[in-house]
Amino acid sequence: MSKLKATYARSRVPLYIQVASALRRRIETGQWQVGQQISTLEELEREFEVARVTVRQAVELLQDEGLVHRHQGRGTFVADKLEDKHWLRLETTWESLVASIKDNVLNVIKVDDPPKWPKLGHDEGELARDYVFLRSVQLKDAAPYALVNLHLDRSIYERSPQLFLTHTALPILATVKGADIEHAHQTLVIGSADPGTASLLKVPLGTPTAECHCVVINRKGVAIYVADIIYRNDCVKLHIDLLDRSKSREANGAAPPRRSKAVTALPTGRRKKLGNGGTTH
Repeated sequence: MSKLKATYARSRVPLYIQVASALRRRIETGQWQVGQQISTLEELEREFEVARVTVRQAVELLQDEGLVHRHQGRGTFVADKLEDKHWLRLETTWESLVASIKDNVLNVIKVDDPPKWPKLGHDEGELARDYVFLRSVQLKDAAPYALVNLHLDRSIYERSPQLFLTHTALPILATVKGADIEHAHQTLVIGSADPGTASLLKVPLGTPTAECHCVVINRKGVAIYVADIIYRNDCVKLHIDLLDRSKSREANGAAPPRRSKAVTALPTGRRKKLGNGGTTH
């Protein structure tokens, strides 16, 4: 068995998706330029050591995503206009997070047998007396981009149940009197779409996903909001200011500098824990 085939065998992701991911990466990194003709099916078949039908499925997937287009008798070319699909910036402060998601559109999904309790880590507070479980798919331009599984303290939910059923929960929680929010944090990992997630987010089975676990804790140490959010990997990006000198300047009495608006794509394969904020739920 060749090294390439051994690599395929280590993954449960369908073979054509693995090939499509490699081809997509060549477009995203500029290895294949806008308007450039990509390798032929025969060349890709030899390079990736797969059947012709597998290569064809992979190229068709990229075509469905608008990354390439075919010309009969001429070949397959990178699309002339490539949209930046990573439109969703994962915020890393409480204020920017709440502001960024308050107008999100969601579809609540009925769950017949919801989990009664959320899963909490050792530093994620104590369980509330009771929770309401809310599952929703969040949309942009009528297309799904995130699946949210939320446990919300029932005493909080019962203050504005209709609002929590029709709007994203975090901005509402931020305005609830007596919520006494003391701490909020989020953990981000890279996962993959299981059958249920793939169906709801309209992505292929096994597609990489960005998975966020967000917890809000009140002054009594109770986890009043516990959300697990799964994002399509083709819509999110994470920006962290690695040279944030504003805090030290403010400590010295100087006005903070104007922030740069540059962003970077979401890194993969690493686990990050973000303090106070950072998702859409």
